[in-house]
Amino acid sequence: MSTVTTNRYAADTAYRLLKESELAEADSIFRLAFGTFIGLPDPMMFAHGVDCVGTRWAADPSAAFAGEVDGRLAGSNFATNWGSVAVVGPLTVHPDHWDRHLGSLLMEPVMERFAAWGSTHLGLFTFAQSPKHIELYRKFGFWPRHLTAIMRKPVQRSQPAPGWMAYSELSGAEDPTVLSMCRSLTEQVYEGLDLSGEIARTRTCGETVLVMDGWSVSGLAVCHLGAGTEAGDDVCLVKFGAVRPGPGAGERFERLLDACEDLAAERGLGTVEAGTNLARTHAYSTMIARGFRTQLQGVAMHRADDRGYSHPDAYVIDDWR
Repeated sequence: MSTVTTNRYAADTAYRLLKESELAEADSIFRLAFGTFIGLPDPMMFAHGVDCVGTRWAADPSAAFAGEVDGRLAGSNFATNWGSVAVVGPLTVHPDHWDRHLGSLLMEPVMERFAAWGSTHLGLFTFAQSPKHIELYRKFGFWPRHLTAIMRKPVQRSQPAPGWMAYSELSGAEDPTVLSMCRSLTEQVYEGLDLSGEIARTRTCGETVLVMDGWSVSGLAVCHLGAGTEAGDDVCLVKFGAVRPGPGAGERFERLLDACEDLAAERGLGTVEAGTNLARTHAYSTMIARGFRTQLQGVAMHRADDRGYSHPDAYVIDDWR
C-alpha cells in the first residue's frame, strides 16, 4: 500500500503499511499512549510483558498500518480477520500528536481492509468513560453497546480436567479435519465466524484447547501463554473461546473453563485471563460464579449497532483489545 494523504486531515500526516523494522518503535508508542491516557506514573510500564504490536503484525502484515507525521512514525492501527467477523485495533497515537486527527486517518485503511475481506460483523473494544474515543469510532459507524469485562482468576486446579486435548498434540495430517470441525462449531455461533488463523498461530504463541465429545469438537479456546505474547507474564489469556450452542451449552462451557485452567496449570502459569461481553449474561454469570473477577472494563462498539454473537445464549469468550 502506497503512502496516502487526504485533504481532510493535516497535509503532513499520512498512513501506510507498518514495517517490521518499526515494530519496536510502534510498541513504545502503544505503551506510551495507553499508559499516558490512564495516568500511569511510568506510562512505559503499560501492559508490561505483553506483546500486542508484534503479534498483530505477525498475524497479517497487510493489515497493520502506520501513521506518519512529517515522515516519522506517530501511531499504528491493526485489523483482525475472524472470517465474517473483523476487529479494529489496537489503535494508538503518540501523545505529542493527539488531537491532530491521526486516529481518524488510521481508521481509513482498516475500514478499507474490512471491505476487501467482506466482513459482516465489525467491532472493537474501547474506553467506556472516554467521549473522545466513543466519538472517533462513531464517525465510522460504530455504536457503543454492552460493557465487556476482562476478568482474571488464579489457577487452582488440583485434578486434571477430562475430555479435552491440545491442538499441538495433533499430527499435521489431522489439522484440516480438526480446523473444519472448529469452523463448523463457530459457524453455529455466528455465520461465517472462523478462528482458523488464530488457531494456527497458537503453535508459536500458545495453545488451542479442544473440548471433545467423542470424535467431534464441542468447545474450543485459543490461548496465548506467558510473556512475549498477548497474555503477559504468568498468564494464560483466552483470546477466543466458544462452545456449541443449544441444549447442554452451559455444561460444555463449564468444561471449557476447566480445560483452560488445566492448560494453565500444566504450563506452570498462575492466572487465567478471559473476557466476555455482558450481553452474554449466562457466560458472564458462570465465570463470576467460578471465581473470575473483573480487572478491566470497557465497552464493545459494533458497526451498525449489530448485536453479532453478543446475546444471552452465546457462551463465548473473546478479547477485542
